[in-house]
Amino acid sequence: MSNLIFSLNATMPIFLTMILGLFFRKVGILDESFTSKMNKFVFKIALPVLLFQDLSDSDFSAVWDIKFVLFCFFATLLSILAVWGLSHLLKERSARGEFIQAAYRSSAAILGIAFIQNIYGNSGMAPLMISSVPLYNIMAVVVLAVFRPEREEITADFVKKTAKNIVTNPIILGIAAGLLWSVLRIPKPVILQKTVQNIAVLATPLGLIAMGASFEAKSAAKNIRPSIAAAAIKLVGLAAVFLPIAVILGFRQEKLVA
Repeated sequence: MSNLIFSLNATMPIFLTMILGLFFRKVGILDESFTSKMNKFVFKIALPVLLFQDLSDSDFSAVWDIKFVLFCFFATLLSILAVWGLSHLLKERSARGEFIQAAYRSSAAILGIAFIQNIYGNSGMAPLMISSVPLYNIMAVVVLAVFRPEREEITADFVKKTAKNIVTNPIILGIAAGLLWSVLRIPKPVILQKTVQNIAVLATPLGLIAMGASFEAKSAAKNIRPSIAAAAIKLVGLAAVFLPIAVILGFRQEKLVA
């Protein structure tokens, strides 16, 4: 029973925050325009700042684990390739990009950090962010570019545009800045530290509220089969494959949770 209560204490606040977002949308406190702007703020500002803070505050001599980094990278890469292959079972080509993203991509920054902080008090996700989160976002740009219905031919301009979208991705920029700050051991004045913290702390609650507020039950119902399949692959299938491997390789506690 104590384990159940502990698990509920770690997960239910996150779930209820998303439900509140849906409730606020239903009663008219949030509208589509505001929710869209909130999502944009979280993606372009709050989330990159959160990643910057988490990485820049990390002591890489203490947390760096090349074995864990490589495992996260290859587990993520193999997941993407496996889901990419499974997406060819969908008859509608235009839905493959969304299916691939839904099946492999987790919300490591928003949900991941929130879960681990609830369990351990600190995220300890710096190695995973370096190895997996950039790969998530790079492949997201590539997948959506390749599978979008109006996709142009793969020319030099197409490759250049895709590369630009990857390099200018706010999340990748936040990770790169945080990594550089940590490696160079640049000190943070108190004023800067508190300002960064004030913005970073907004990422999780605003991101969860925006997720809930932007949820459309009717749209989900129209694509219920691929949605259930993608959720099952991500929450059950990939976990069933890679968690035992992680245990065999000796990962425990926050690394296993990450």
